[in-house]
Amino acid sequence: MSDAPTTTTEIIAFCDRLLEPDRYRDYAPNGLQVPGPEQVHTVVTGVSAHAELFEAAAAEDADLVLAHHGIFWRGQPQAISPAFKRRLQLLFDSDMALAAYHLPLDGHPEIGNNALLADALGCTSHAPFAHHEGQPIGVVGDFGEDGIAPTVLVSRVREACFGREPLAFLEGPERVRRIGIVSGAAIDYVGDAVAAGLDAFLTGEPAERVMAQAREEGIHVLAAGHYATEVRGIRRLGDLVAERFGVRHVFVDVPNPI
Repeated sequence: MSDAPTTTTEIIAFCDRLLEPDRYRDYAPNGLQVPGPEQVHTVVTGVSAHAELFEAAAAEDADLVLAHHGIFWRGQPQAISPAFKRRLQLLFDSDMALAAYHLPLDGHPEIGNNALLADALGCTSHAPFAHHEGQPIGVVGDFGEDGIAPTVLVSRVREACFGREPLAFLEGPERVRRIGIVSGAAIDYVGDAVAAGLDAFLTGEPAERVMAQAREEGIHVLAAGHYATEVRGIRRLGDLVAERFGVRHVFVDVPNPI
């Protein structure tokens, strides 16, 4: 680690090398979204980039905000609304840069949301699962030959998601040996889990149809919250940036029940 000041350019280059965003056809731009100061002393991370996160980041004297969900999305209105203006104004007034990593931070095999969830659930190993435009964004977690009971799975999901009680349709086998994990709004991948012969599927947001789907397909389906399933990746990325560059890192928790 050098004694020279760390720059935004260096941090973004490090994140790009680590997460390889060019491999993904994403719904949003990955990397730097709003420029700020060139030198970085404090990095704030959070799941979703919005006014409350930016206010908290400003209170921490952040130079760079790293988020999983940025402020630009494919198909959003091109005109700037008053609320969007306020988000930008908060960044401009406090001279903070904003960078975001979406699918690359879901799919990374080590620090991705889904890999870290598999580790937190006690899976003995995990492998790529759930492809988006040719790239895996989820994982299949393995609990070993003996597996675990469905009630134990629910308890582990609750703990892994910071106390968030999952919505659980326990319609699968008596022992859970393999589970598909795709964080966020990924309920449509339950079909991939069924096709792969998995015993359970974990995601963030549910859908009305999933209760019947779980019963008819004989699979456990758990929805533990979009936010709660996507905390681990961005927080770990911030820790890695701090370790690599010696900057201060603060994770800001803005809980969302969805």
